[in-house]
Order: sequence, then structure tokens, then C-alpha cells
Amino acid sequence: MELKYSNTIKDASKAAKAQLRDQDISFKDATVYCKKLRGMKVSDATTYITAVTEKNVALPFPIHRKGIGHRSGQPKIGKYPIKVGKRMLELLTNLAANADFKGLDAESLTITHIQAQKGVDRVRRRPKGRWHGWARQYVSIQAVAEEKK
Repeated sequence: MELKYSNTIKDASKAAKAQLRDQDISFKDATVYCKKLRGMKVSDATTYITAVTEKNVALPFPIHRKGIGHRSGQPKIGKYPIKVGKRMLELLTNLAANADFKGLDAESLTITHIQAQKGVDRVRRRPKGRWHGWARQYVSIQAVAEEKK
């Protein structure tokens, strides 16, 4: 079964696709990451994600910013979403590997489409004696990179 993507690719021979399904990460943090990475080269995006996960650079939050503290010398309002960063790094590694398998140049790949979508709701059990479970929202992320010269 082929997985569907929400955008159409003009030239499939010069594009690589990858996606992660049903990841246990924050949807809001994933959407902010996607907005930041869209339009970047894959190599630049991986270095940026590693800088965020090592807490050298804060990820600016233009939306979903209530309760986020100020970062001095960096974006005024930002966070370091490490768990989402690890999954994004995994996605970009898969994307680069798929491009390498197709024979594309990994250095000239630009992320043209990256999107986070809400996945399934899974109910987890609560401790003994509690009636209602916890609902956890999972996230699916898809990315497309095209070769630009």
C-alpha cells in the first residue's frame, strides 16, 4: 500500500519523499518545526535541528507562545523541543537516504513540503481504581525534498 502525500510533485524523478507515522510527540511543536524547516536545504536543516536539540539555538515560536519564557540573545520567545527534534532528524535522515537511493545529489536537496498532521487518538490506562483513561494524540509527519540547481 502506497502512503499518500498532501501535495503533488511536478517532477517525481527529481524528488524524494519520506514520512513518519503515529509518533508520540507534541503536535504544536511539530507544526512550528515544519514552518521553520520549509524551504531550507536538507543539510542546513539537519545542522539547525542538532543545534536546537543541543540547546545552542532556540526554536522561535510565532504561534502557540503562551507561557514560553524569554531567551536572551536569541529569539525573544522560543523553546528547545528535543523529542520533536530527534524525530525530525530521523525524518530528514530517511529523506536523504531515499534521495541517495534514487541517485539524487543530497547537497542540492531543498525541502519543498513538510507537514505535521494529527494522527490517531489512543487511550492509555490510568492507575488502579480510576475510571477514565488518558487520551494521547499522535502525530504523522511527511516531507518532500526536490533537487534544485
